[in-house]
Amino acid sequence: MSSHSLETIFRLKRVREITGLSRSTLYLYISQGKFPKPRKLGARAVGWFASEVFAWVAARELAA
Repeated sequence: MSSHSLETIFRLKRVREITGLSRSTLYLYISQGKFPKPRKLGARAVGWFASEVFAWVAARELAA
């Protein structure tokens, strides 16, 4: 059983609210390896594990 198996998954709108990033900046960071990659949820849907989003935010706060 994966540690992510029962974890909350955030969709793009929620990730943008939490991070304060625009959609284009978010996807730029993903392409540069600076933000976690989304997981495919369906043919046209992706999401991020809540723990990965919060870990990214925490790391940014520590670096500031």
